[in-house]
Amino acid sequence: MTPGSTARRVLSLAFCLAVAACSSTPEWLGGAKQEAPVDPNLFPSDYRKEILDTMQALLADPSGIRDAGITDPELRVAGTAQRYAVCVRANTRDASGRYLGPKDRIAFFYGGHLNQLVDATPEQCGKAAYKPFPELERLCAGKSCENRR
Repeated sequence: MTPGSTARRVLSLAFCLAVAACSSTPEWLGGAKQEAPVDPNLFPSDYRKEILDTMQALLADPSGIRDAGITDPELRVAGTAQRYAVCVRANTRDASGRYLGPKDRIAFFYGGHLNQLVDATPEQCGKAAYKPFPELERLCAGKSCENRR
């Protein structure tokens, strides 16, 4: 081994150790801030707005919704875990303006935010205690929004 190659190996080893140490340097020494784990069952405080925003984007025609109802968030079994869930019922229209009849959907929340909004089974929302959801009935799109201003 030559003196130069030994020095290169020592420098390479020192560099590798320095890089490895950066990944675990405490924040007070200039390391990266450690993110706190997300509580998956954080209460969804803004659930109504998140559902409105999602329905606005999801529906072919979000205007003229009838018979809208919503439940309060409650912890339910979702797969193998418990998550906050909200049932939503509404009579929406298709792209040609025809009403499709009342339909139940269920919204699942993770970390306090809407994670999934899907068609509900009768077991999930069939016996739900719906309250009026007038904000959903007031959604509009395109020209119908212009007429409301």
